[in-house]
Amino acid sequence: MSRTALRICPLCEATCGLTLTIEGTRVTGARGDREDVFSNGFICPKGASFGAVDGDPDRLRAPLVRRDGELREATWAEAFDAVAAGIRPVLERDGPHAVGVVLGNPNVHTMAGALYPPVLLAGLGTRSLFTASTVDQMPKHVSSGLLFGDAGAIPVPDLDHTDHLLLIGANPLESNGSLCTAPDFPGKLKALRARGGTLTVIDPRRTRTARLADRHIAIRPGTDALLLAAMAHVLFEEGLVQLGELSAQVQGVDELRDAVGEFTPEAVAAACDVDAALVRTLARELAAAPTAAVYGRIGSCTVPYGTLASWLVDVLNILTGNLDRPGGALFPQAATDRTPGPPVPAGASRSGAGTPA
Repeated sequence: MSRTALRICPLCEATCGLTLTIEGTRVTGARGDREDVFSNGFICPKGASFGAVDGDPDRLRAPLVRRDGELREATWAEAFDAVAAGIRPVLERDGPHAVGVVLGNPNVHTMAGALYPPVLLAGLGTRSLFTASTVDQMPKHVSSGLLFGDAGAIPVPDLDHTDHLLLIGANPLESNGSLCTAPDFPGKLKALRARGGTLTVIDPRRTRTARLADRHIAIRPGTDALLLAAMAHVLFEEGLVQLGELSAQVQGVDELRDAVGEFTPEAVAAACDVDAALVRTLARELAAAPTAAVYGRIGSCTVPYGTLASWLVDVLNILTGNLDRPGGALFPQAATDRTPGPPVPAGASRSGAGTPA
């Protein structure tokens, strides 16, 4: 006999509502919960495949412990004993940093995932921490740490109220977003256009999100930093910088003007494969919008100069007065109400995974 269960999708931060069909202990169907007040029935491909993931014959259903060179199923007690027996000699022989910890979805999207790993990491004393973030968004954490003093302080666009949204290397119609993750992200983009707002997508590929946009700019891969620097140049050159309420907090504006002085639209056009006139139009439209937000994602992070591109995303939000205001890019409040963390000490050490460019 089948039954229906209402659940929250645990596969990313959006926490979309799920309506699951369950037969015995098997999930046989998954669709969006149309009555969920946040996601309004939307789920991304990850959520739609929830049943297949749950019933995958290769899914691990018990801990595996290596015995005689082979991984074999074990009880949790046996697994924890194996961990304790293995970690202690490593710590004593090679020190705490020889122990690597990997955190990822969906563990980090739970309250327990936010509360308990810090206790484990503090006990181990290791800096060898790897997560889903180190794969696809570490440049953003580095730039936020250097710019705002907290690697976790990442402003995200106010999707429900912005008048002008500039997406760089993001395809939320298929991924449902990341860093900025919102229930029913596609619905929010459609609502933006329905209320007369503008959506511009910068992406080498013509993605589903790009097809929805008012304008799609097929930039040459890896040149995001050049384009963003040229837009900042235009804001200074044409007197379009408007810090607004940020004036008292922002430092280094003159140094920034000098830093982007050589990055004219004409100088970067060939490298970016974007016409100089279009670069100027992008900057002017961003400055002229009543409210606006620039949002960069994996396409602008996992490229050369990804940290610089991530920093310039926030620079444009700052120069147009759109940082930390309704309709612009806002700092979200964590559910666990954590205190600000430290900036990322870029260059202080190097792991086997390397450091972001």
